[in-house]
Order: sequence, then structure tokens, then C-alpha cells
Amino acid sequence: MTVPPPYYPPPPPYGGAYVQPMSPADEKLWATLIHLGGLFFGFLAPLIGYLVLKDRGPFVRAHTATALNFQLTLLIAYFAGVVLTVFIIGIFVLIAAYVLNIVLCIIAAVKANRGEWYTYPLSITFAR
Repeated sequence: MTVPPPYYPPPPPYGGAYVQPMSPADEKLWATLIHLGGLFFGFLAPLIGYLVLKDRGPFVRAHTATALNFQLTLLIAYFAGVVLTVFIIGIFVLIAAYVLNIVLCIIAAVKANRGEWYTYPLSITFAR
């Protein structure tokens, strides 16, 4: 009687570790936290969230990419506002970008917490 060789699973793709998908509740939680992190920490929270969580589920990937795109768009708006402060209009651009950041991040966090898909208006698409 012969004994079959032990089964070893195939190696993970890309040479990394296996990535366990998240439960829908965890995806909603992390998507909400990423949007609120963008409100408090600018583009750093969505960037770290996108790099760490993008392979954990489609919902969290879409929300982290959307939050990162919006925060990078705001970074461009802040830079343009600083440059345009020479002509006084930059102050209004900075105020408008700041208010949009607060309002739209809260709306996006609420939508993510409800499990709804959301894209920010006026956002340039950098990451998908």
C-alpha cells in the first residue's frame, strides 16, 4: 500500500502572504475610518489605507481609492490657493477647499457606514 504525498497549497501570488478577505462589517468600518482619516490627516490616511487594504475587499478598495483621489485633488486645490493668495482670490480658494473637505468627508463617511457606494464630486481620478 502506498501513501500519497502530503498536499501543500500553491504559493501565494506575487510572492506575498495570503490575504484574507474582510467581512462586510469590517469593510464598512474601515471605509468609514479612511474617510474620517482623510478629514483629520489629509491624504496620508487614505494613502496608507489604500496600500494596506486594497486587496481585502471590493468595497473597502473602492472607498479608499475614492478618498485618496479626493484628498489628492484637495492637495492640488490647496497648492493653487496658496499660490493665488498673491491675488487675494487664493484665500477664497483655500476656504472653499477646507469647507468642501469637511462636508464631503462627513457625507462619504456616513455613506460608507451605511454600506453605500460613494464618489466625491469634483474629484480627479488618480487611483482605481
